[in-house]
Amino acid sequence: MLNLIRYKNLLILALMQIIFRYGFLKLQNIDLALADWQYGLLVLSTVLIAAAGYVINDIFDQETDNENKPDKVIVGKLISENKAYTIYALLNVSGVAIGFYLSNVIMRPNFAAIFVLTAATLYIYATSLKQMLLLGNIVVALLLSLSVVIIGIFDLFPATNATNQEVMATLFSILLDYAIFAFMINLLREIVKDLEDFDGDFKQGMSTLAIVLGVQKTAKLVFVLSFVPIIALLIYINNYLVAHNLIAATIYSFVFILGPMLYFSIKIWTAQSKTDFQILSKVLKWILFFGILSILFITLNIKYHASK
Repeated sequence: MLNLIRYKNLLILALMQIIFRYGFLKLQNIDLALADWQYGLLVLSTVLIAAAGYVINDIFDQETDNENKPDKVIVGKLISENKAYTIYALLNVSGVAIGFYLSNVIMRPNFAAIFVLTAATLYIYATSLKQMLLLGNIVVALLLSLSVVIIGIFDLFPATNATNQEVMATLFSILLDYAIFAFMINLLREIVKDLEDFDGDFKQGMSTLAIVLGVQKTAKLVFVLSFVPIIALLIYINNYLVAHNLIAATIYSFVFILGPMLYFSIKIWTAQSKTDFQILSKVLKWILFFGILSILFITLNIKYHASK
């Protein structure tokens, strides 16, 4: 059902959640609310609902996709629209059902609303929000951030008590920092993808930022916006890595996150063609991946530094 790019996106989403648990939370001296297999179900639920979002997006984007990426269109070509709706329903029902189960496991049944609202938001995005100026971009970026925050909601919050409250709050705040980072990078990427899909979106009468402002003005706006994560990264590196003499983590952050971010800022200023924006979109995807992976690198660096 999903093309190779979509599979890669889902794989990155799952890998991101795995890294946060086994490359960060599991390396701390704390108890977690979910057993390993239950956390696996949380990851599966996230992936299933995200996959359902891709499917419903493909259903409603058939005409636009035929213009922007005709070689990757599946709905209406390889499978019928009715079959796509069936797959969408199965993915959503499975993902939400797992969410209901996990919410009861941690004795917070009302948390199941998170999965229902996420699935509903992805549907509303595909049917209407994505056509609204900037709102659709913000919604997608927020949903990616939620996939980080939900780790704290299901694995940290239920295991929090009076004796470990301060530690858990610190760990949750770190997850929140990464969620904000994911939001900033993904928001930039969603705008760049709109630049990439300008021709098809214009013919379909959509109101993306690229269409309203024009390609060049939008690219310049992205250039300006890109300095928000750059400045945030510099502050974070200085306050948390350099200040604690975490040399390896500092070098990693400069080489794999800040460096590529500066490269993106320079290139977006002169980007014009669809190919330019495709490349820059991939650069942002790698920045996001290495940004998430940094939590493991920083945690190991701290443990090594503490053992010396």
